Amino acid sequence: MRIQKYGFGSIVIDGKTYTSDVIVFPDRVRNRWWRKEGHRLDVDDLEEVLEFKPEVLVVGTGYSGVMEVPEETLRYLRMKKIEVHVAPTREAVRIFNGLEGRRVVGAFHLTC
Repeated sequence: MRIQKYGFGSIVIDGKTYTSDVIVFPDRVRNRWWRKEGHRLDVDDLEEVLEFKPEVLVVGTGYSGVMEVPEETLRYLRMKKIEVHVAPTREAVRIFNGLEGRRVVGAFHLTC
């Protein structure tokens, strides 16, 4: 999957526009992704990602980077041997697109 465009509140993935937060897997997009606490990413919010067992997880924290990724979440992911990149969504999209060929998942907050 390739992300063609991102702007506040929308993202275009393989020609399809999404207007809610998404998780991008190599073979599908999980639309309308929401977290237990909207602007905080906890391990429980990544159940589907953890089942997939990616090499890399790219987290887009929103247009202005408002979504928090606590240190305990990062520690847990690293313990599972998952390389993690956290950045405001515009930068996270660039990172995600640059990781083609690896088992990568992107979790993107589109607003804030």
